[in-house]
Amino acid sequence: MDEFKFKVSGMSCGHCQMTVKKALEQIPGVSKADVDLSNGTASVTADSARVQIEQLMQAVEAVGFQPARLD
Repeated sequence: MDEFKFKVSGMSCGHCQMTVKKALEQIPGVSKADVDLSNGTASVTADSARVQIEQLMQAVEAVGFQPARLD
């Protein structure tokens, strides 16, 4: 398992946080997703053979938020 971490912009409440978390956890190969509202980040534990960071970021975009790679 690998950990992927990236920024998520546009979250303003706990509902936003849960929406992003659920979207990430629905991706096959993801075992855990933690979304930090105060820092605007998502940390995802996933099987890197099955999941790429681009898939994670697309899932976040699909539910209305703006993902960005961390520098």
